[in-house]
Amino acid sequence: MGTPTERLAVAKTYKLYVGGAFPRSESGRTYPVTDSGGRLLAHAALASRKDVRDAVSAARAAFPGWSGATAYNRGQVLYRVAEMLQGRHEQFTDAVAAAEDVPRDRAAALVDATVDRWVWYAGWTDKITGLLGSVNPVAGPLLSWSTPEPTGVVAVLAPQSSSLLGLVDVLAPVLATGCTAVVVASEARPLPAIELAEVLATSDLPGGVANLLTGRAGELGPWLAAHAEVQAIDLMGAPADTAAELEASAAATVKRVLPRPATEPDPTRAPGVTRLRAWTEIKTVWHPVGR
Repeated sequence: MGTPTERLAVAKTYKLYVGGAFPRSESGRTYPVTDSGGRLLAHAALASRKDVRDAVSAARAAFPGWSGATAYNRGQVLYRVAEMLQGRHEQFTDAVAAAEDVPRDRAAALVDATVDRWVWYAGWTDKITGLLGSVNPVAGPLLSWSTPEPTGVVAVLAPQSSSLLGLVDVLAPVLATGCTAVVVASEARPLPAIELAEVLATSDLPGGVANLLTGRAGELGPWLAAHAEVQAIDLMGAPADTAAELEASAAATVKRVLPRPATEPDPTRAPGVTRLRAWTEIKTVWHPVGR
């Protein structure tokens, strides 16, 4: 009888997150995800143009219900996601440590910051109108006021370096404003994003509000930038050599664009309201008063 051999581990193959479900890529393609030492961690789906179309359709279908919910209700839903992130703290710590090749205590601190960042944006849902809205002075028997409204479907090319905190930093403000999202996760570090998709799927967030694709930003970005049903795009994680082309493509359908920064910002910096402003449109109403 031969001597026992070391057991061969079965690497998990992760799927996409579209419309509240976990489909395989339409193309059937996957790619290996490895740590810094080259050790295989898992396989991730390599999304295609068809997957982009499906994700945008899901986001468009979910937009009326999500944007029509009360701001207070959206805040409750997002806070529930933060609760679930906290409940799976150990799992996310392991995922971030492997993805970003950082010590476990550093990974734990990043997960703490991620939960705090999600709570921070959840708290803004019923305060955005107070920040961006106004009652406008007019000359005459008229009342004029301005109020922010969600822009629509927002495409997000997530940061390539910060696998979880950076992702939440660009996704949470989209959802907080009442928009729906199609996100392309970090190509080299997708596993924490996939773990986040599993949290979203089991939370109170309606299917289609957030859709997550894994694959190449350089391949999927052009289809998102040119898609007529996408109203805005965040180029945070766009490839440097194609960012200008994506901006030009987005202009053809009059999209709002957050351009790619020269370098990805430190995700642990204090959060701001820039993205809350970016994903809202101001509607002004005039109403006669008096006699």
